[in-house]
Amino acid sequence: MDQSTMTGRLLVAAPLLQEDSFRRSVVFVVDDTADGTLGVILNRPLGMAVDEVVTDWGAYASEPAVMFSGGPVGADSGIALGAAGVGEPPPGWAPLEGLAPGLGLDAVGVVDLDGPPQVLGTALGAFRVFAGYAGWSEGQLREEIDEGAWFVVDAVPSDVFTTSPEGLWARVLRRQGGRMALLSTYPDDPTMN
Repeated sequence: MDQSTMTGRLLVAAPLLQEDSFRRSVVFVVDDTADGTLGVILNRPLGMAVDEVVTDWGAYASEPAVMFSGGPVGADSGIALGAAGVGEPPPGWAPLEGLAPGLGLDAVGVVDLDGPPQVLGTALGAFRVFAGYAGWSEGQLREEIDEGAWFVVDAVPSDVFTTSPEGLWARVLRRQGGRMALLSTYPDDPTMN
């Protein structure tokens, strides 16, 4: 964690992190400030269509077009992320603040779900809605990283809007190479080995 900001990076749960909320999770950091860190879990699709929760937005949701569990905090609230299409960014879409440079994530931003979906939705190249979020207070995430609970790695746009979230944890680890690639094969239950 040598960068001044983690915004736009991934937190990948180490195999030792067995807490149900974060086991084998991949968290996309949406905001990282001195006061704390906020992110959404990218690989927890729910069995509920986006339209069932956020009326009129389902037609614009990226596949799988379901709600995602963003994390254990504020499960009754939502965070939407979208990739701005070509041209002027649409009103109701805001780029991530303090994005680490050179990550290629400039088109990823937060979507205002109170805006008109017919205008905003058609201007987005990708769109996903998360129920809840993952949050850490000042210093809390740093402690967890130092304990070995999380790996901090670079994100790519296809991570945020993956069409196959169930394999994201292993894919992200595998592309890191070395020890992390080896961890991608870590069994669900090591006692069954």
